[in-house]
Amino acid sequence: MLKSVILAAGKGTRMKSDTPKVLHTIFDKTLVGYVIEAVNNTGLADENFVIVGHQAERVDEYIKENYKNARTVLQSPQLGTGHAVSMVLPFLQDFEGEVVILCGDTPLITSETLKEFVEYHRENNSDLTVMSAIFDNPTNYGRIIRGADNRVEAIVEEKDATPEQKGVNEINAGIYCLDWKKVKPAFSQLKTNNAQGEYYLTDIIKWGNENGLSVNGYILKDNTEIYGINSKSNLAEATKFLNQRVINKHLTNGVTIIDPSATWISPETEIESDTVIYPSTYIEGKNKIGKNCKIGPFAHLRGGVILDDNVKIGNFVEVKKAHIKSNTNACHLTYIGDAEIGSHVNIGAGTITANYNPLTKEKSKTIIEDNVKIGSNSVLVAPVKVSEGANVGALSVITKDLPAWALAITRAPLRVLEGWVKSKIKK
Repeated sequence: MLKSVILAAGKGTRMKSDTPKVLHTIFDKTLVGYVIEAVNNTGLADENFVIVGHQAERVDEYIKENYKNARTVLQSPQLGTGHAVSMVLPFLQDFEGEVVILCGDTPLITSETLKEFVEYHRENNSDLTVMSAIFDNPTNYGRIIRGADNRVEAIVEEKDATPEQKGVNEINAGIYCLDWKKVKPAFSQLKTNNAQGEYYLTDIIKWGNENGLSVNGYILKDNTEIYGINSKSNLAEATKFLNQRVINKHLTNGVTIIDPSATWISPETEIESDTVIYPSTYIEGKNKIGKNCKIGPFAHLRGGVILDDNVKIGNFVEVKKAHIKSNTNACHLTYIGDAEIGSHVNIGAGTITANYNPLTKEKSKTIIEDNVKIGSNSVLVAPVKVSEGANVGALSVITKDLPAWALAITRAPLRVLEGWVKSKIKK
């Protein structure tokens, strides 16, 4: 097994936000969360060290609540990326495996690429491997300097690069794989003789060559995977990249997406073939959608949603933490939250499952069994169960369980006052 070190101590000044940069989200998952899960999904790592600094308490709280195999390590003061990695030395004093170093603000990195990267490191008997990318315009990136044997000799930051070095278009992707036992001494020998006066992580490449280690470079296939987030503009752009990746996967797997440019689907959503997603649909969180479903337009799935085959979720319908079984329709202007809904159910326009008690701050479940019909503009006040075949009349408020095949109506009697309008006009 290997360990990862994830650099997440920066303030992220250009984000112009009170939220730490790595806790900004795409589809409700944090940037650092994407990186941790990419590492975990390789199946190779057993422990992740997240280096924190700015608002360390908030990042630490998030990590503890969400990732059992991750822990934070404080970097204070912050003296550069090399100094950041050195913070894990006390925890890895006797570790003899591999360590992968990543940035916590690159949410598009995939587990497939990381796994291939580690395999490349092993197959080439490397002591130190850096991930690189080829950019047409490498401005502002550290340059990969290779020797005659194609081994990586150094990484030179742009501020320190000569005009010749600035002409190199292979750049540092910021991800490293180390034979920890061999490279560990570098972190106590780094120097600050650079334009920033910091301990550069990139200097371990030169150190490795000076100490006779095998230093190699793995060239990334898809440059978007190392897209870093430094501003809200970057965040929006990364969201587009990720969404397009997800859209392409579903299109390849037989899902019909009417307008990919107006559809947003989280990477944790599973969709089976022949389902149709209409424009302006937003799907976030973890969901499972079956075959031949129709979603949208203007639908919102908020996570924890399971739709069996042939379910229709129509325009301006919001669904959250609900299992809806086959051949059920919720076509218009409806909210379904914390619910179990059977098959062959029809939910009329404007229906609400009232799942939240604002006094107790508790959420309760609505259960609707097979073949139920819910009339328009009805409210089901949870916890409540509507048994098989029952019908709810339009404009009803249901506050207690309904027996099978019953009709429930809470509507006030209709009064018709003939001539009332004309009498008002005359006055």
